[in-house]
Amino acid sequence: MKKYRFLIFRRIIQIGLLFLYILGTYQSFWILKGNLSSSLIFNTIPLSDPFAILQLVFSGAMVGANALIGALIVLLFYGLFARRAFCAYVCPLNLVTDFANFLRRILKIDGLNSSLSLKRSLRYYILALSLILSSIFGLAAFEAISPIGILHRGLIFGFGLGIFGVLVVFLLDLFVVKNGFCGHLCPLGAFYSLIGRFALLKVQYDLEACTNCLECKKICPEKQVLSLVGKRSGIVNAGECIVCGRCIEVCEDNALKFNLINFAKRKNNGL
Repeated sequence: MKKYRFLIFRRIIQIGLLFLYILGTYQSFWILKGNLSSSLIFNTIPLSDPFAILQLVFSGAMVGANALIGALIVLLFYGLFARRAFCAYVCPLNLVTDFANFLRRILKIDGLNSSLSLKRSLRYYILALSLILSSIFGLAAFEAISPIGILHRGLIFGFGLGIFGVLVVFLLDLFVVKNGFCGHLCPLGAFYSLIGRFALLKVQYDLEACTNCLECKKICPEKQVLSLVGKRSGIVNAGECIVCGRCIEVCEDNALKFNLINFAKRKNNGL
């Protein structure tokens, strides 16, 4: 269980949030209602997708005060503390892409297409393009085609033809490029990478404890963030880190830890 503790925690949060959204829609159990673009907690506290709001601003649409307040709450949470944790703990598409990458390992597909690659910087260009297209067409461009929104709404309200967009993401990650959508194409992930770059929750690496097995890099969906492994002790500062904890789970040397946990331990020890 220890080896999968963060993975289990992530799945509990992801599935639990979906369950609460479904209850809020069909049972008037309003702990959480709406969708990932716009939600209400206890029918009172607004939450909004800040990237969706930014697209609306670029489109020239009028944005209400509640939507702006909701976007600010989310921005502060991820910007000050949680970094890009949305991608690992909230996004329902992570369930699809993680399953695709699990199958890649089981079926040994990596070796069949190792020459295929996409630049991870591509997602930042898609982010910029989303805003430009929003301005040109007067609508939230990425929201209109987002497989994240399609999957979330489909799980709550039922699927239409949009399910084929989710299937394309699954097949891309399974047969074409490892972590193809989340790691290379998703502008929402790029957005959270930018706003969470200086957030508090980070992974800490201890070179002296490391035996250089590199299991952490094998499992990490953003392995470039672990460039310090085998070189120097330090903190993983890259905004692309989704703080999923998989590198910590697979490290038999305990060379990787969340630094806030270490801070709590020092405090408890009176240091």
